[in-house]
Amino acid sequence: MLAARIELMQQMPIFGAIDAATIEFLLEPAPVIEVAAGDYFCREGDMADGMYVLERGCVTVSKSWEDQRLLLRRLGPGDCFGEMALLDLFPRSASIRADEDCRAIRITSDNLLRLFEHDAVQFALIQMNIGREISRRLRHTDELLFRARMGEVLEAPERLVTRPAEL
Repeated sequence: MLAARIELMQQMPIFGAIDAATIEFLLEPAPVIEVAAGDYFCREGDMADGMYVLERGCVTVSKSWEDQRLLLRRLGPGDCFGEMALLDLFPRSASIRADEDCRAIRITSDNLLRLFEHDAVQFALIQMNIGREISRRLRHTDELLFRARMGEVLEAPERLVTRPAEL
């Protein structure tokens, strides 16, 4: 199981070029979280406490707008979410709901601090990779915003069927 987790993480942009021993060290204190279908990993506005590496299952990333939930994206095994929590101290910017039973590895700032004390070079690589991934996502969002401002009709966000109590 550990070898499969290490391999999964090494295939992700955030852990690209990180050696197996470092990932194993990072995983030692990291809990594995099980979330049942329909439950939330986190909700928009919650205090952020770490990122998740999705091992099994699929999730929906959504934001609230005018008493509705709008789909931002869907993620599956090998994807991660919540990585901004490792860089800033702001509340969650979106909600993450399990579409099916999920299992994810939770990486916290404490895990990264422990790694920094153990191997500052590998820590720095992960931080740079997180920055690159966030930058990639920002560029994509900037492009969508630019195209929308130029009058291009973009695909309307899918509305998720929710009751106000679920928001």
